[in-house]
Order: sequence, then C-alpha cells, then structure tokens
Amino acid sequence: MTDTRVDVAGTPVSTQHYIGGQRVGSPRTFEVRSPLDWDWKLADVARGDADTAAAAVAAASDAFPAWAALSPEERADHLHRLADTIDANVERVAQVETVDMAMRLQSLRERLVHRGAENFRNYADLAAAHEERVWSSKGTQNRVIRMPAGPAVIITPWNAPWMLSTWKIAPALAAGNTVVLKPAEWSPLSASILADLWDEAGLPSGVLNVVQGIGEEVGAALVADPRVRRISFTGSPEAARHIGRAAAENIVPFTAELGGKGPLIVFDDADLDAAAKKAAWQYDDSGQVCLAGTRLLVQASIRDDFLDRFHAHADTHVLGDSRDDDTTITPMIHPDHLASVDGFVRRAREAGDRIVRGGHVHDGGGLFYEPTLIEPASNDSEIVQREVFGPVLTFQTFTDEDEAVRLANSTDYGLSGIVYTTSRERAERVGRAIRAGTVWVNTFLVRDLTAPFGGCRISGIGREGGDFALEFHADLKTLQILDDSTA
Repeated sequence: MTDTRVDVAGTPVSTQHYIGGQRVGSPRTFEVRSPLDWDWKLADVARGDADTAAAAVAAASDAFPAWAALSPEERADHLHRLADTIDANVERVAQVETVDMAMRLQSLRERLVHRGAENFRNYADLAAAHEERVWSSKGTQNRVIRMPAGPAVIITPWNAPWMLSTWKIAPALAAGNTVVLKPAEWSPLSASILADLWDEAGLPSGVLNVVQGIGEEVGAALVADPRVRRISFTGSPEAARHIGRAAAENIVPFTAELGGKGPLIVFDDADLDAAAKKAAWQYDDSGQVCLAGTRLLVQASIRDDFLDRFHAHADTHVLGDSRDDDTTITPMIHPDHLASVDGFVRRAREAGDRIVRGGHVHDGGGLFYEPTLIEPASNDSEIVQREVFGPVLTFQTFTDEDEAVRLANSTDYGLSGIVYTTSRERAERVGRAIRAGTVWVNTFLVRDLTAPFGGCRISGIGREGGDFALEFHADLKTLQILDDSTA
C-alpha cells in the first residue's frame, strides 16, 4: 500500500500504521486537530481495528525470536543508533509535537526530545551492564537469568506523548522484547515520526510496531491478544480496570501509571519564596501533568505571606501559543477536556468552595483555562479528592506536622508529593510518612532514570525505571547446577 503523508509544521508525517516495517492503512480514519487552533485539522489518521491489532501482534511475534536472541550488547548497539538518529532530528519531532499536543516548543527543543534519546541510551546501557546474580547453596551453583518475555503492548497517554512513549518502549526493547505501541488518539503524530526514525536508523522490521486508533477499539483488541506477554499503560484508572481484566484473562503481567493528586506541603521554616514560586509553576503545561502538586497544604502561621508570594508568581504567567518563547501556559489538549476542567470548577463553586483566583474559561478565545486556585469548604470536596488534570490548584492550611501528613494521605491517589522545609529531620519524617511513589523535598520533577517510578493506591501498580522496568519486561529463571556436574 502507498504511504499517505501530510505536512505538519513543515514535516511530512505518515497517517498510517507501522506494522512489520511497512506502512499499513485502514478503511476508517479519525481526525487530529491542533490545540493551538481547533480549526486547524492536522490529519486524518488510520483508525485501527481488531484485524489491525492482530496483524501488529503477529509482526511483533515473528520478529521476537531473532531480537531476543541478540546479546544485550548487540541490542544496545541498535538502540544507540536510534538515539543518535533522534538527536539528529530534534527540530522535526519538536515542531510536530508542539502543534499536535501544544507542549511548549522551547521545552521540547531543549529537553524533552533529547530525553527520548536518553531513554534509549540509558536502558540499553543498563541492560548491557547487568550482571547475573550467582551464588552457591546446598552443593549447587545458582544463577538468575533474565529471559525476554515476548511481544509487549505499550499504551501511552495524550500528554507528553513523545517522552512517555520512549520511556516505556526503551526498557521493553532493551530487555529483548518486541513492541506494539498504541498512542493516544488526541496526540498520535510523534509516534508516527518515531517509526520513521526507526526505519532511518536501519533497525529490524517488526521489532517496533505502531498502531493508531481508538482505545475501545484497537487498544482493547491489543491487550486481549493471548500472544502478548507484557502490557504497560499510562492513563486513567477507569481504562486501567478494563485493561487489567484483559491482562488477568491471559495471565499477563501489567503495569499501570494512573495519575495523581499530589500534595505540595509548605512548613513555616521553608524558603517561602522558593516554595511559592514552585507552587505557581504547577500550572505548567496547563496542569496536564500527573506528577503536579495540585493540593497546596500550607502551615497556618504563614498563610497570608505564602498567598501574597504565590499570587505574585502566578501573575507572571503568560497564556499563549506554544511556539512563542514567552508563553508559560499553553492551551488545553481538546475542547472536551477543557469542558471537563470547567465542570470541576463549576461544581466546586456550586458546592460552596471558594474561588481564590481564576475559575473560568479564558475569555481571550482558544482552549485556555485561567490559572485557578480554590479554597475548599471541606477536605471531602470533589475538587480535593478527584484528579482535575488542568490548571486548578486547591489551598488548605494545617497546624502541625501530623495534620499535614493526614491531609497529604487523605485521597485515593499516591503518585507523588512535594515538601518544602529547611529541616533535614522533618524532611525525612514527612517524606517517609507520605504514601506516594515519589516524594521531592525542596525541588520538583528531578528524575533519575534508574530510580523506581509508579504510584500507590489508584495511582497505579508496578514500577518503571531502571532495573525495575527491565525486570518487569523479563521472565526470571533460576539455573541450578550441581557443583560436581561436568560439562
């Protein structure tokens, strides 16, 4: 079939699936529009179905034996070549991602596209450096071996699609698995470029496959395929429950990162200006960041001083086009999501929660929501307890450390937390007491790729990052040989 491409920000982007090293179409398509201007239709993209899913899993299954048979060092050579190809095409990826998802172009150019290359390099090197555990016991020599598991299905969300897809694909490939990637339908175009870069790096066909489409259609078919041996998902708890049931049916290991409602705790001994500035920057990417500290918990004795500083920093934000370097708050991804965020705020207002700032769709047009701060009437308020995923923060006060921890742990989520204090002892106590997969003290979003990443409670199951991800993508085998055995 002839490949179909459209021009997106000066870059030809295929609108078709990538299966077994070939571009493959579908009878139906779905529209992709730019959040920068909803009248701007970027593409009609192939809409996969059960047959598409089956073909992609078949291609990954056929390619698996040869890829799994390579040594970790040989796979690392391939993945380094892909990383080099990514670094040579930063502008191409950045331009497409910024009009497709509305992430800030400056951030994509300077950090996030390179982070994709870094993901492949780091996991490749980590897998190649792995030393098998060997020990003697009861007259035998024991060795723990990582075996590639098989085809993996990777399902990524619409926010930060480039960074999150490479973060998930890299350990799967480094571990010796083949991959079928299903990107979110609201921002699928950078996944198509990744397939092109795979080709341009001269990497083996069928090892990476990309299937476009709607989650309930092609995504459901992918996770239900019995040939799939690993599933990694980032998205909503509701979708995860469906995927988890499919994974359980086929007894397939499943990892999920499902969002958060992180606390940002400020004690009275904190560097108050630094804390207020970091709190105001939780509006970055229009709050469409799962790790954001969206619940501001501030010691009562510094309430007014903190709020004065917070408002001063929040006032410096600039709502605008993602391609403009002066922009700090970008459009929301989709009109439906904008309406969802506004619905949360409307219900909060109706419930008696106090709108401290913002609280409306921006009146300047476009998919913008005003940076909003809400003081809830109760800790049980929906605006406190549910993930909004927009530029909406809540503000509450506490009297002492125990109350701060109680409030921090009072939602069903447990992905991340942020603590501001100058006391090392308090940092240790509170950091340990918060139920979350990651807690930052006096900083935010500093990531070591070898550290475990994931959530507690409905924020997810399993861990990604470093050896935790590589072991998820492997079947572990203990090889036990009697000491006096002869070759």
